[in-house]
Amino acid sequence: MRQFTTGDLNKQVGDVTDAASREPVVLTKHGKSRFVLMSHDHDERRRTGGDTGKVHRAAEMPAEHIDLLEAEIDRLARGEGYGDEP
Repeated sequence: MRQFTTGDLNKQVGDVTDAASREPVVLTKHGKSRFVLMSHDHDERRRTGGDTGKVHRAAEMPAEHIDLLEAEIDRLARGEGYGDEP
């Protein structure tokens, strides 16, 4: 889950809401998690149990999932995504 500061929300509302449209994001204040921002659709799926997430064996993983996994591994390898705030 991506993280933004509350200051980021004030300065970059478009970037933060774009990220929240894809997945829930954490908003932090003074280095602590304070809020979660998510799309209405995501909230509806969460509340109604309509999220049809599936589990796959690695050998049977769909190509689009492999692409997402590789992208996240690359992001972590660059030192991004560990919740560090500038």
